[in-house]
Amino acid sequence: MPNMTLRISLVLLLPSLVACQQPASSSATATGAGVGAAQVSAPRDTITEAVRMHAHAAEVEGSGTVVRVLPDDANGSPHQRFLLALGGGTVLVAHNVELAPRLDGLAVGDTVGFRGEYVWTPKGGTLHWTHHDPHGDHPGGWLRWRGRTYE
Repeated sequence: MPNMTLRISLVLLLPSLVACQQPASSSATATGAGVGAAQVSAPRDTITEAVRMHAHAAEVEGSGTVVRVLPDDANGSPHQRFLLALGGGTVLVAHNVELAPRLDGLAVGDTVGFRGEYVWTPKGGTLHWTHHDPHGDHPGGWLRWRGRTYE
């Protein structure tokens, strides 16, 4: 399993390293409140690669467009749930509202930036750990929406 983790880590880092070597394209623009072009271009490649590789527990960053707001998951810790479109598919975001503030007023068409842990599923995958870790054992994540960072 360590070799697989190393391979996934290298695969996920490669697009970011390549993006750092190339000049920014003229089509790169800010896509959401508080998320600039440099923050979006390389991380979006990272999430795309994680989806393509069917990654499990991959730390990813990027942004997407809300295509559906779902009811909260009330089993265990409550999670705000919504679907983000990421170019070639959708990802379920499960945002723990016990550990980070809710995105009140989130609507279809909104752009949301994110950092979190991606787990592949046949339906496109789930993004979770979009909040700080109160124990400090896991890399912190966040959501950015309307100029505010939710962590």
